[in-house]
Amino acid sequence: MAQRRFHPRFALLAASLVAACAAGGLDASDPGAAEGAPAGTVFGSFLVGRFAADEQDSRVAADNLLSALRAEPNQSEILQRAFSAAVMDGRPDALRLARRLPDNASAQLLLFGAEIASQRWDRAESRARALGRQGPMQALQPVLVAWSLAGRGQTDQAIALLRPAAEQGRFRALNALHAALIADVANRPREAERYVRLALAGQPEPTLRLTLLAAGILNRAGRNADAVRLLNQLAETHDELALAVQEPARGIVLTQKSITGPADGIAEAYVALGSALRGQGLEEMAGLLARLALRLRPSFGPALLLLADTLTEGEQLEAAATALGQIRPEDPLFGTAQLRRAGLLDRLDRLAEAEALLNQTAAAVPNLPQALTRLGDILRRRSRFAEAVTAYDGAIARLEQARDFDWPLFYARGIARERSGDWTGAEADLLRALALSPEQPYVLNYLAYTWADQGVNLDRARAMLEGAAVQRPQDGNIADSLGWVLYRMGDLPGAITQLERAVELESRNSTVNDHLGDVYWAAGRQNEARFQWRRALTMEPDQAETARIEAKLQNGLPIPASR
Repeated sequence: MAQRRFHPRFALLAASLVAACAAGGLDASDPGAAEGAPAGTVFGSFLVGRFAADEQDSRVAADNLLSALRAEPNQSEILQRAFSAAVMDGRPDALRLARRLPDNASAQLLLFGAEIASQRWDRAESRARALGRQGPMQALQPVLVAWSLAGRGQTDQAIALLRPAAEQGRFRALNALHAALIADVANRPREAERYVRLALAGQPEPTLRLTLLAAGILNRAGRNADAVRLLNQLAETHDELALAVQEPARGIVLTQKSITGPADGIAEAYVALGSALRGQGLEEMAGLLARLALRLRPSFGPALLLLADTLTEGEQLEAAATALGQIRPEDPLFGTAQLRRAGLLDRLDRLAEAEALLNQTAAAVPNLPQALTRLGDILRRRSRFAEAVTAYDGAIARLEQARDFDWPLFYARGIARERSGDWTGAEADLLRALALSPEQPYVLNYLAYTWADQGVNLDRARAMLEGAAVQRPQDGNIADSLGWVLYRMGDLPGAITQLERAVELESRNSTVNDHLGDVYWAAGRQNEARFQWRRALTMEPDQAETARIEAKLQNGLPIPASR
């Protein structure tokens, strides 16, 4: 396990904290010092809080970092971390600490939000303009200024501020969307329509949030057909996000304004920036922006989804499930949240709750396959293949007509059928998946490998796997399957080449190493074969595979006849 690097700045901080402990008459090296006077707990509290923050345990982080700050109120490092922890845990201390951090952008965003919530528009505008345009603020700052102006009733000035960037530039979609939202709040449907069309321009697959907001604006502008077309485009994908555009959610999207004032609009902007930062791997900042959005708009579905995503990334599964559980049933994102929450409950080994939640969701939307598909996936991963098939049967029965993007559903049922002993049904499903999307490498691999293992359709299997290998040249499983087909066809040199490459790519895969051993044995390289078989046994193969490998080590293999 790699050691965490000890940052020089942290070393200086640690030294100063130890010095503070010593000044208080306590020995920081004494394990019992933490049980003494408050000054003696500073170093320990800081370390515990820092570690908890890294693990996204916001409650423990806030408790310990705030405790450390009370003992050492002038330590800048503790102050910065205590503020972040307080925000992440929703503590009222965050606002007080933010006032001590004039150079911290997150602190200034929190203070700006407080001015917005109190409708102090002049002060909000001043704070927004003072943020500057460095880093992420380059995109966010004009939007915040514009909403401050809108709050003061200066709609024309707000839209004028955003117009240049809305019509061209790097952040065109963001600025155009918020110009549309400001016009929509001011009941200017034609102007809102113009800007939302700019936001949609050049985006053949707009994000879920842009789709929902744009559909509402278009409908209020009298463009119902365009609004419905936009929602149908997402609904037809059959993924989890499609639940947000089905009834009753669809009616809410089309008839109710999601953004009713500056606080809502700013929360929207925070979530948009947070989502973009999360896409760049900046999970902590994304989570903090989600928390700031929730301070402005409690129970805001997009913010809770973003927060749950960041918590999940940090393996805080219980907290993530709790966040998703706060999304209200009337929120268009409720169905999507239920599917994600079920997945988290499964990972927490609360399978009965996950099953109940998915069955409940399936009953609530009886014409949609998503909940039953998710249930099938969970059961399949838990090796409950026959039950998974039943769930997939129910999902497929809900398809009015299978489309190209439905291939994963037939692929998943094919795997479950094959693993439950129904090869005839499995083969039909895998062929159906390929008929829907002919070049899917994983379907090609699964079907072709199974044919090779059965010794049938070898020429077709080889062609399929060669095509898959072109698409996924670094996939060791596909290289293994191609090598196995060549072995079954009697091409030992070709099989060895492919399987040696497969072992390079999947060095810890017991099946791949086992296959290479078989081919070595067939080529008369018995010592190398035994080495690979012994190596495969170190990789925790299942019980049946272990028995087969041990038998080969004892008895070897017959040399197969060339085909």
